[in-house]
Amino acid sequence: MSAARVEAFRLKRPDEIERMRAAGRILGACLAHLAASVRPGITTLDLDREAETFIRDHGCIPGFLGYQGFTNSLCVSINDQVVHGIPGPQVVNEGDLVSLDCGLVLEGWWADSGLSLSCGPAPPEVQRLIEVTREALERGIAAARPGNHIGDIGHAVQTFVESEGYSVVRQYVGHGIGRDMHEPPQVPNYGDRGEGNLLKPGYVLAIEPMVNAGGPEVYTLDDGWTVVTRDGRLSCYFEHTVAITEAGPEVLTLRPTPAAAGSR
Repeated sequence: MSAARVEAFRLKRPDEIERMRAAGRILGACLAHLAASVRPGITTLDLDREAETFIRDHGCIPGFLGYQGFTNSLCVSINDQVVHGIPGPQVVNEGDLVSLDCGLVLEGWWADSGLSLSCGPAPPEVQRLIEVTREALERGIAAARPGNHIGDIGHAVQTFVESEGYSVVRQYVGHGIGRDMHEPPQVPNYGDRGEGNLLKPGYVLAIEPMVNAGGPEVYTLDDGWTVVTRDGRLSCYFEHTVAITEAGPEVLTLRPTPAAAGSR
């Protein structure tokens, strides 16, 4: 989709953003817990069960469970898997690049966030890709200010990632979020300054750079969900739910402590 397209969007009231802030705090804590749980020998299904238990123990609903037919509460993507990895018996090995994507619903309001980290000490190529992707998210968030446009977010992400010799995935993008996980507008990780929706206080966006070590081309496995890089090279992902306020962007899904490499 072109970043130039303008989509209808209902602004969130301050009290609604406060409810999303509460959901975001719980999700941030959940992801910190999951990141700290990643270790050699754990399975992706073990991580999924940890996520569901944490979410339910905090009075929330696992948002991904049953969403469009998805069978789990957490997406776990390993190495060349970009997004939407289905938890199962796969064992996480030392040095793997692990991406965790999670969503929850608190009293009808969504939070959506994710991170990538190395299982154990990070090989240099993994560490650099993590650092670049995390910085790309930071730059995208910094561009999410009143008076800017959706295209400014994508431009900030794309130009930085490509300057570092990596590529951004184009088939999957960020999105508005609120009562539903996917609301207008779409938030591509590429684009031109000044294009797309004008950002105003009351927008809440899920900004989620997906960065490939090689080319941007991806495809979906036969399971109908898991997206992998076409060239088999590594992929990395970070995401936050971000509210646009008069003072600028506010990250609603901050994690409480740097529980593991790759946390924010």
